[in-house]
Amino acid sequence: MKTSPRILALAVVGALSALASGCGPDTAPVDASPAGSATQELACSTRITYGDRWIRPSGHPAQYDVAADLVTWDGVCVNEGTNSYAVLSNGWRPYFTGNNACVLALDTDCAGATACATRVTYGAAWLRPANHPAQYDDVGGRVYWDRACTNASPNSYTVLSNGWAPYFSGSNACAMSFRYTGCGGLYQNPVVPVDCADPGVIHDGTRYVAACTSGGAANAFALRTSTDLVTWTGAGFIFPSGTRPSWATGDFWAPEIHKVGTRFIAYYTARHSDGRLSIGAATSASALGPFTDLGRPLVHDTGMGMIDATFFKDTAGTPFLVWKADGNAVGQPTPIYGQQLSADGLALVGTRRTLITNNLGWEGGVVEAPWVVARGGYYYLFYSGNAYYNSTYAVGVARATSPLGPYTKLGSPILTTGGGWVGPGHNSVVTGPRGDTFMVYHAWNSAHTARVMLVDAITWPNGWPAVPEGPSAGSRPLP
Repeated sequence: MKTSPRILALAVVGALSALASGCGPDTAPVDASPAGSATQELACSTRITYGDRWIRPSGHPAQYDVAADLVTWDGVCVNEGTNSYAVLSNGWRPYFTGNNACVLALDTDCAGATACATRVTYGAAWLRPANHPAQYDDVGGRVYWDRACTNASPNSYTVLSNGWAPYFSGSNACAMSFRYTGCGGLYQNPVVPVDCADPGVIHDGTRYVAACTSGGAANAFALRTSTDLVTWTGAGFIFPSGTRPSWATGDFWAPEIHKVGTRFIAYYTARHSDGRLSIGAATSASALGPFTDLGRPLVHDTGMGMIDATFFKDTAGTPFLVWKADGNAVGQPTPIYGQQLSADGLALVGTRRTLITNNLGWEGGVVEAPWVVARGGYYYLFYSGNAYYNSTYAVGVARATSPLGPYTKLGSPILTTGGGWVGPGHNSVVTGPRGDTFMVYHAWNSAHTARVMLVDAITWPNGWPAVPEGPSAGSRPLP
């Protein structure tokens, strides 16, 4: 018999840090499930997702609970010693490590469900603006904070993801709690915790598909799929063992899969038998393959390695390829080139143009990993600069009104080392499930043993992209 999707397990045993009786986080959990039953037919329910500082009860692997009926929270975070807690409308009292550390997402199918919104509740030291009686602000959409606090004697302030800059009385006094309603839950980076360098990510019309650098592995370019940009499942390889292109000897780097016409093309870097890094192309009826290689490099230069290809269409539908000359490998500049493609995406036509070079101090000896987005009358060229192996690696952006430029750089990078992540870069830009823009990129983990995959939101203040509070380490509302 098929089980009704509305039969939900009430994961309450071991789920509560404490109940409204005032028990602390070390108190044994209370069994609030129906007597003699692990499940209950719910008329409606609320999924409660806890932030990363939640004090998880023993034996409770999930980061969430499902509660009967509509559950709400006023956003107040109560400090108790070195920890803090929230009191939910059903009496549950989840605890969090640190003061003012409450972060919760409430998503319900009950009557009264709302569009995604954030309540920011300020701590006691908040310098309340005139004519602002409430201790909180309600904001449409997602607003978040990386917990940084800047001292401006005698007070302190912070900057939220939407640009707000609340001030607090005293040094290092920034304190806020966050309630997300109708935003789908929370996630935390990394979204792929194993090596997944140079992630090329698209939406194929059904799901997100990611391909990552594989180096010299027998299976070239691991594929993963996701419906939400957060939970990823392995989906084979662009070139499974025994199917790698005959012209390529190794160094399978920087794959991207793009839809061109009615089929998909995987553009990638590999080392040609003559020793030069070159750009290949392989076609498939599906973004998950099987792929048939062109049989020769699409871009090959006997005097210079060519790597990091990306594909885009201009607003008229004309296809272009953008890639990098690997000049840094031979002590030369590293121009990023652009050139028109044939309609089938398998041949270069027209004239190659230089779009940008490494001419800013932060870029060091490298600009690479291009990705182009058309938006609001501009073409935005995202790129990475400096040394991929250390903290100097970062993401920059330039823009132009024509697909082949001239491009003007913003100047400073928009994503740099931080949040415990080192050398963020080689990004894709995608539209999230709810229509917002997101950056998918890699960064070194804390052990510096793998470049793992991260996801953070992009905003567009003043006509330029930004990645506020990124790279993120704490809980964020789902894309």
